[in-house]
Amino acid sequence: MAATVWKGYLTFGIISVPIRLFAAARREHVSFNMLHKECGTRVKQQLYCPYHERVVERSETVKGYEVSKDSFVVVDAEELKKIAPASERNMEIQQFVKIQDVDPIYFDTSYYTVPDAPGQKAYMLLVETMQKSGYAALAKVSMHNQEYLVVIRPQDNGLMLHTLYYAEELHKLSEYGKPAGVEVKPQEIELAERLVENLAAPFDPAKFKDEYQEKVLELIEAKRQGSEVQAAAPQRLAPVIDLMEALKKSLETAGKKPPAAATEAKPAEKKARSA
Repeated sequence: MAATVWKGYLTFGIISVPIRLFAAARREHVSFNMLHKECGTRVKQQLYCPYHERVVERSETVKGYEVSKDSFVVVDAEELKKIAPASERNMEIQQFVKIQDVDPIYFDTSYYTVPDAPGQKAYMLLVETMQKSGYAALAKVSMHNQEYLVVIRPQDNGLMLHTLYYAEELHKLSEYGKPAGVEVKPQEIELAERLVENLAAPFDPAKFKDEYQEKVLELIEAKRQGSEVQAAAPQRLAPVIDLMEALKKSLETAGKKPPAAATEAKPAEKKARSA
């Protein structure tokens, strides 16, 4: 059975719904251990105190916040517990929003919300109301010594919860955005739209696999059997010089010829269009 990540109440007005959170996704990757190159033995990480010049046990450590160079304020677990916010046990809905108004850049981790038996009817009331209204809910929840802003949305007759980054956690990048002095021709946009249409399809996540992870596992299996793995030829790319020509070739590769309307119109065609 899946482990409960958080247990408490989801509140809506004076309605309280006892719920549990369960992780909805987990990143999969090939995990390596660090070995001593000389003997192949797995090495151990230890905590070392340079002041006492010895290894210390985890039970000897405390949490410290660095306020200046090598100067720390020590904070223990009991002190943190005293200032725990109400959202540690009570997830209060503070606002309803349209889910399309929440930019995906804010999304972090996804969870299933599951009601305990006494709250099932109130839970379904919230699900069906949100489905009908088209709204998602904003709330706060505290987990792992951190208070998260979350958005809750209906999906498949249940409620999905996504932790969000706060605005101050987003990184600004001055180089991001439209480069100055760059103009795109209407004909180039038209060809690009055709290419997009050729590649468009309903989203099916099952179609996509982590090919690199599969290759890593193949490498491990080959080495286990004493075989060698041939390196794939590197793909060499170069900046596009003629954008129109590149778009036309891309369309041909996709099995579709660029429409005449997407090419530079002839004088006669221009005259007919203006008529």
